[in-house]
Amino acid sequence: MKPILIANWKMKLGLKESLDLTEKIKKGLIKKESKIHDRFIGVQDRWTKKLDVVLCPPFTALSDVRKKIANTGISLGAQDVFWEEKGAYTGEISAMQLKEVGVKYVIIGHSERRQNLNETDEMIHKKMRLALEAGLIPVLCIGETYEERKDGQKDYVIARELIKALQGIKVNDRQKIIISYEPVWVIGTGQAVESDEAELSAKFIKNSLLDLFSKEFIDNNAAIVYGGSVSSRDAKNFFDQPAIDGALVGAASLDAKEFLAIINKILDL
Repeated sequence: MKPILIANWKMKLGLKESLDLTEKIKKGLIKKESKIHDRFIGVQDRWTKKLDVVLCPPFTALSDVRKKIANTGISLGAQDVFWEEKGAYTGEISAMQLKEVGVKYVIIGHSERRQNLNETDEMIHKKMRLALEAGLIPVLCIGETYEERKDGQKDYVIARELIKALQGIKVNDRQKIIISYEPVWVIGTGQAVESDEAELSAKFIKNSLLDLFSKEFIDNNAAIVYGGSVSSRDAKNFFDQPAIDGALVGAASLDAKEFLAIINKILDL
């Protein structure tokens, strides 16, 4: 899988703000296309061959953002999904409803939902199963709190959340899974963990996946990304780590210049 950069806009933007931000990012990527062309004269080379970019706006903006990013190479993601196909579940949204508006990726198990909305491992497991069955690419978020880290429980928490989410789920070679390691204690602080520590956690996650899936599936269909106060100052450090395949970006993705600066660093532009 190519390196991937996922923007999580959370509940920060309205429809107009989401569209304005999308337009700025789109225009910035068009300029990068020109830069890449200048560097690789005579070679058919695009940023889309080097990087996957995913925007995850609020539900209310999904359809309009999809129209704005059509034929750009940017993919659409959602911030959550319900675990049933349909039914009397007021306020929820199904995998098929997301697919109808062009969603390709979906974030599942984000720490803010685990903490603020009491999402359990069982709920997250059911969401993962249904997302995969529907043909969506789930972005599973796992990571320890400060208290768990202080007590030396980091690896135990990572393994538990990973296994609880994925155990018993059958996959095929057409499906893809993304695991986002998000140390809860750095989210929203502006301070990321050191890239070498994130690399060790990514290796631990990859090794833990061997208890669930074949090595071939993990090598070809699974990606490990880092999430937690990623910025243009440190993004390249994470992408340069062998076991880390990308980043899930929160606050920095709300600023078009900063998000494009992250992409510049990754593409060496």
